[in-house]
Amino acid sequence: MKIKKIAAIILSVCMVWGYAFTVSAEDDAAAEIEAAKTENTAGNPAVIDIRAKSVVLMEATTKKVLFEQSGNQKMPPASVTKIMTMLLVMESLESGLIKLDDKVGTSEHAASYGGSQIWLEKGETMTVDQLLKATAIASANDAAVALGEHIGGSETGFVAMMNARAKELGMNDTSFINACGLDADGHLTTAHDIAVMSAELLKYQRIKDYSTVWMDTLRDGKTELVNTNKLIKSYNGITGLKTGTTDGAGICISATAKREGMELIAVVMGSETSDDRFRTATNLLDYGFANYMLYIPDFETLNLKDIRVLHGTERQAGLEISGENHGIVIKKGKEKDVKIELELAENIEAPVEKNQTVGKILITLDGSSAGEFSVQTKQSVSRIKMGTAFLILLKELLKI
Repeated sequence: MKIKKIAAIILSVCMVWGYAFTVSAEDDAAAEIEAAKTENTAGNPAVIDIRAKSVVLMEATTKKVLFEQSGNQKMPPASVTKIMTMLLVMESLESGLIKLDDKVGTSEHAASYGGSQIWLEKGETMTVDQLLKATAIASANDAAVALGEHIGGSETGFVAMMNARAKELGMNDTSFINACGLDADGHLTTAHDIAVMSAELLKYQRIKDYSTVWMDTLRDGKTELVNTNKLIKSYNGITGLKTGTTDGAGICISATAKREGMELIAVVMGSETSDDRFRTATNLLDYGFANYMLYIPDFETLNLKDIRVLHGTERQAGLEISGENHGIVIKKGKEKDVKIELELAENIEAPVEKNQTVGKILITLDGSSAGEFSVQTKQSVSRIKMGTAFLILLKELLKI
């Protein structure tokens, strides 16, 4: 009888202890879930629905990365490659190397390219404008290669130019093998590098005359061009830029949009479906526009005056701020926390060179550096010589 009572007591204790353990575990799990909810609803990037292998969200003028996931992973870029092709076209147009109305003959090599194309035939002639239109809107491989041959003499020569430009832009994880983006051994880049070359292309406003067009035609209306970027029709502020799809690359896009003076670049690589690509790009852009802004510092408040020059033929030198004030990217609501400080020498010793740095403007946010601009001289000032000093003194005496 006593044994039964003892067993019952032990069983009761175990049940109570087990219940307490279960409740404790449930409470801990609930607390973790609630903590995750709190973290994710506080503007944490974890709330972004990413359906791709690699993504980067970058602001175009400052090249500040606002979000990334495996952004430096080397991957085939598919037709997003054509961003570099179009960049070299824009630069060639600006330098005068080529013109939009140049007639470009189609080589057998360009005509042989498959995939997305406008079915160029060997010997067929189109203008640079028409080929650029086909490249930007319909992602035509044959048109892109024809443009490359026109600029570089051959596709091989043009690809060398593409790789050289990539190096100049700091795209150190990029190597191009062709001008259009078809899968090839060694034809690789990263989401970050794509964002960098996208930002460079966006400097040319003319490209948006092509990248924002939904539909157009060539050959007197016989060849229809439909933009492969469906965000052109649906996303507020969309400015481009380029899609891409191959077996090796998956489904990709560099999507760009501008609102309230800030232009964002959302690079998506390796999505499984086209919907995943556009959804991810939209989510990235939405996150950027909802949480960040482009803040333009007001340098007028610094009351920048001339600087005194010692032992110079001029007593003062004018000052200016170097570079264009593109602004800084900050979290929305932090505008009042931005501090602007001028560090400037009281005087400088002649001789003074034009564009000589004599100070800097420091921009800080919450105690951390958010930007820096150099203060430079507007003109040169020679060092005074004995004879010149005597003449200056004589002039001053004659004024008395």
